[in-house]
Amino acid sequence: MAFIRVALDVPLATLFDYRMPGATPADIGARVVVPFRRKIATGIILGIESASVLPPQRIRTALRILRDVPPLPVDVLKLTKFCSDYYQYPIGATILGTLPLRLRQTRPIKPPPDAGTAASGADAAAGPALSAEQRHALKQIRAGHGFVPWLLRGVTGSGKTEVYFHLVADALARGKQALLLVPEINLTPQLEAQIAARFPATPLATLHSALNESERLHNWLAAQSGRAGIVLGTRLAVFAPLPRLGLIVVDEEHDTSFKQAEGLRYSARDVAVLRAKQREILVVLGSATPSLESYQQALAGRYRQLVLSRRIHAELPSIECIDTRRAALIDGLSQPLLAALHATLKRGGQSLIFINRRGYSPVLMCRSCGWTSDCRRCSAKLVLHLQEHLLRCHHCGHTEPAPAACPQCGDQDLLPVGQGTQRIEAALARMLPGARILRIDRDSTRRKHAWREMREQIQSQQIDILVGTQILAKGHDFPRITLVGVLNADGALYSTDFRAGERLYARLAQVAGRAGRGEHPGRVLVQTDFPDHPLYRALCRDDYAAFAETQLAERRQAGLPPFVHQAALRAEAPQLATALDFLARAAASGSRIADGVTLLDAVPAAVTRRAGIERAHLVVESRSRRALQDFLFRWRQQLEAAAVRKVRWMIEVDPLEL
Repeated sequence: MAFIRVALDVPLATLFDYRMPGATPADIGARVVVPFRRKIATGIILGIESASVLPPQRIRTALRILRDVPPLPVDVLKLTKFCSDYYQYPIGATILGTLPLRLRQTRPIKPPPDAGTAASGADAAAGPALSAEQRHALKQIRAGHGFVPWLLRGVTGSGKTEVYFHLVADALARGKQALLLVPEINLTPQLEAQIAARFPATPLATLHSALNESERLHNWLAAQSGRAGIVLGTRLAVFAPLPRLGLIVVDEEHDTSFKQAEGLRYSARDVAVLRAKQREILVVLGSATPSLESYQQALAGRYRQLVLSRRIHAELPSIECIDTRRAALIDGLSQPLLAALHATLKRGGQSLIFINRRGYSPVLMCRSCGWTSDCRRCSAKLVLHLQEHLLRCHHCGHTEPAPAACPQCGDQDLLPVGQGTQRIEAALARMLPGARILRIDRDSTRRKHAWREMREQIQSQQIDILVGTQILAKGHDFPRITLVGVLNADGALYSTDFRAGERLYARLAQVAGRAGRGEHPGRVLVQTDFPDHPLYRALCRDDYAAFAETQLAERRQAGLPPFVHQAALRAEAPQLATALDFLARAAASGSRIADGVTLLDAVPAAVTRRAGIERAHLVVESRSRRALQDFLFRWRQQLEAAAVRKVRWMIEVDPLEL
């Protein structure tokens, strides 16, 4: 009698034993349908045993092994097992969470007829001539063998994508597959079209959350079978089974979108490096503004760094700060910025106004009594969306009609405070009549294909001024944009988050990179109350290295990542006192087993209440990653064994937000 050891999607780290006549070692990694408690569930076979330590009466019989698709390969099982251990998340939920939804169901699927067809055709169309820096980068990368992590630091427009394409062509020529990871779904259509044009004979599979379940299953199977020579996707694609994987590229590696915020809270960038190490292959991390973690790895010699310092056929834009302490603002716009917009319009160029806040105004306020539009379910303000005449919470999604009068005192003189994309759009339409203005944010791009249609309008020069959020900042190439204006950037300088400066610099460098990518020079105007701030001075000089090394020196002195390793125990409960009490008891029990780690005090989360739930956390840190992992393993066992009511808790390793 064979016994199978099964991982199930349950909040436990336990594996479950079942009888399964006819099971063989070839079934390891296969899906299996089993009875679990009072339901039927799908699990993954992780082991075949001739005996079980459990008493016979406790062992149930599995219903069937699903052999409709090949089992998950050993390297994917090894990768997910590491992630389960490192990120302190149940193994069953980890593995099954990487699969398309159709493969998590209990019924078999019918693979498409081409699912087992191997990829054919590695010929690539000719690309543009390479610059000297690009040729040097490729020569250095090609000289390496086996696992080599490269940090490709290239200014916007320097041709990082062209370097990626040459490396993809190298991998295809060796009969290998290439995995390209990007941070945002909005970047995939543009890159997908470029890949299809460059590698017309190579099947391409895309993996991201905008696909429907049939599309995702089809593309996942194309990757698993080896039919897709190139796989392009967002963070979850890092777990895709690729039998002939020979190259991994992580574009915009600094982007926080690579960090999963729910469930298995993994960093796709870090998992990509681990996967490359396990497979002994090349991995390239690309960015104009690398994360300080990656930059420190390069300074320490663990990553090899290459720099592309010049744009291809264009010059970097000039960046200037407008001192808003001395410039009167009209609806958030200064006179120098308005003058620059008018001049750009007159020349027939395109402009981009960047403000990282959607809606009309961040808060609605009563002049008489001081009432503000608070969200009843969150520790946040309801944002005024004037066109829909709604107040909307950007944390929990709650909406309600905008009041005609103050709910507290009845005064009808309600004041929109601050600016969002809608208010800037309206102000520009009023001050620059005749200008064709397009607003691009999460609200305006919600409809399917909306962003694709907007890109076509921009590229066909039907638009004069773009107003948008960070959707516009990443990766897009609009050659007619010669002016970028940045509004409300200073907010990050007030943040208590020690990563706020790093994120602000990266965001501003990205959005500045949209200017001057064509034949006309670009100009960037940043409105700020602090034009002499070191961050803005480094930005104006395009001196990322100086900024990064200053930040790293401060972090080293303060004992912050990347010089220490952190984890956060997060708690959610109906009452804040309940969450804080749980964390206090967890800290007390953890302090008895703490060896080489420090437990900080429990504090409320930055947004304490979200969707009616109160949130708090405590941070654990250590200079030794191994010591932190050993502690978390024992601490998690303690927490799982304790009977906790009315509290939902989770451990997040390497948190990006506290």
